[in-house]
Amino acid sequence: MADDRQHDRASAPACRRGTQGQRGADAQGLGRSRGGLSTKIHAATEALGLPIRLIGTPGQRNDIALAHDLIDGIDADAAIAERPYDRDLYKGRNRIERFFNKLKQFRRVATRYDKLLANFMGFVKLAAIAIWLK
Repeated sequence: MADDRQHDRASAPACRRGTQGQRGADAQGLGRSRGGLSTKIHAATEALGLPIRLIGTPGQRNDIALAHDLIDGIDADAAIAERPYDRDLYKGRNRIERFFNKLKQFRRVATRYDKLLANFMGFVKLAAIAIWLK
């Protein structure tokens, strides 16, 4: 008896073949932390507090894990990391904190309406552009 099926071998459906990027929890960028589900935004800013590079990660991800990726390729005389008790560095770090306060003025960023991390970070970058233009 002849087999009239068009597909003579088992394979993944066409919509799932090849590389389509992240799926599931990785695509959503949500991580469990003490406060619940959250997303971290890692930022590098220039001297006036305007953003240069933004990276989004799940909330439980350690800050130092992306430090190299965040500053890689940026030509800077100095870098300010999080050291809350160093008085001189706190003055420079205050500019970064003010950038995050400006970013949180955008309701869509503060409440994270987007399900996927790529969509959320797209709006974060759009808000960062608006901060640059002010």
